[in-house]
Amino acid sequence: MTKRHAQSKSTWTDVKAKLASLDRTELTSLIRDLYAAQKDNQTSLYARFGLGDGVLKPYKEMLDRWLWPDVLRNQNTSVANAKKAISSYRKAVGDPRGLAELMLYYCECAAGFCSDICLDDEGYFNAMVNMFEQALKMTRLLPAGDRDAFIARLETVRATGHNLGYGVGDDMDSLLAEYVRA
Repeated sequence: MTKRHAQSKSTWTDVKAKLASLDRTELTSLIRDLYAAQKDNQTSLYARFGLGDGVLKPYKEMLDRWLWPDVLRNQNTSVANAKKAISSYRKAVGDPRGLAELMLYYCECAAGFCSDICLDDEGYFNAMVNMFEQALKMTRLLPAGDRDAFIARLETVRATGHNLGYGVGDDMDSLLAEYVRA
């Protein structure tokens, strides 16, 4: 019986060491290849460098797709894929205002879909309430002028939450009291 060699796993440290040895032209070529290889890489680079008018647009499109799918085309919801859109933006840019906008948009899409389709999924509701809390936390980091507009939109989501059942609206009331009215 032959002995198998254990595969060594490369780490970010290994990659970083290789990158350090590249000159500017080689590094630019590598980034160009990564850009061409995958749309997600393009989206991340656009967001990181603030290119284009709608830096948040591709992330919002992902949220729309996974939180408010086309049920007539048998599309399903996916909280994990929706959260991945926000995580991707956080890694690419991490701007608190952009994160707050995406978290709030997540809540608006989820509440709207539940209301329109009469979705009755406790896990989906719990994920929405958790994102509502994250949106509130992120909103607290914004300047007062920005904060007021976000809070008004969260109030609208909360009002919709009262029509969904499972105590969604009550949970959102408690969170608003904790983070805004405290």
